[in-house]
Amino acid sequence: MASLTTAPIEQPTDERNPPWYQRLGTDYLPFLLLAPAVITLLALTVYPFLYSVYISFFRFRGGRPDTFIGLDNYARLLQDPHFWESIRTLLLYAALSVTLEFVLGTALALFFTGHFPLRGLWRSLMIVPMMLTPVVIGVIWRLMYDPNFGITAYALRSIGLAPIEWLSKGNWAFVAVVLVDVWNWTPFMFLLILAGLESLPVEPFEAARMDGASRFQIFKDHMLPMLAPTMLVALLVRSMDVLRIFDQIFIMTSGGPGSATEVTSLYLYKTAFKFFDMGYAAAGLFVLLILITILSRIYIRFLGTGEEG
Repeated sequence: MASLTTAPIEQPTDERNPPWYQRLGTDYLPFLLLAPAVITLLALTVYPFLYSVYISFFRFRGGRPDTFIGLDNYARLLQDPHFWESIRTLLLYAALSVTLEFVLGTALALFFTGHFPLRGLWRSLMIVPMMLTPVVIGVIWRLMYDPNFGITAYALRSIGLAPIEWLSKGNWAFVAVVLVDVWNWTPFMFLLILAGLESLPVEPFEAARMDGASRFQIFKDHMLPMLAPTMLVALLVRSMDVLRIFDQIFIMTSGGPGSATEVTSLYLYKTAFKFFDMGYAAAGLFVLLILITILSRIYIRFLGTGEEG
């Protein structure tokens, strides 16, 4: 007699509520793919930020936070003339650099909207300075500013003038680092404003031209109001970036001569890594962060007002 075997009975599965191992490949897959990036972001940005907040309330000794002192580091900042001098130098540096970059970038963008031979090639060459790293730029311009062998000294001698010691005299050193920043970042302004110009409709300009308006009137009454949001965005992005300047000035002058080019980031760098006063440097960084935030809010308010108008 043949033995009777009973086949195992398969348990029905609820398609609306699949097992956890099936949900792992569907519902939770996006979170699993994002996890490495989130962990890296937390490790490289959030944790250092929170640790900087923590050490800003401590006095350092032997390279480690030693004594909790509350807001004493911030109180010292309010009475530190060197810190506020570095803030003044930074604001003056930012104002001169961004203003020159904005004016030159706008002029170049207006020029390159015209039609002329090899326009595409010249546009490409315009962005070359922006593609170089800050350290390389600092080294190149330091060599160019050399009063004995630099190209600027050769150019001045060729027209009968004495070479200028660009990086050895306070006023000239400040002018020198501003000019390097203008050379480096004018292409950024040029690209943004050129993109804004080429996105504008041509009908209002053609109508104004038919009504007898001059080029300046067309620019002032029609083009400038329509281009204002793009210009404000360019100013906002560049201003936020220039307030963090460090690399080029560190390579070219290290903040000297004296403190003529010592911007806030350089002053706090020396405080942290030369005098090992990490807590005080962290407090200074947060004051600088507050300054940048206030400036960005001013720009954003102007941007919102311009869009409403």
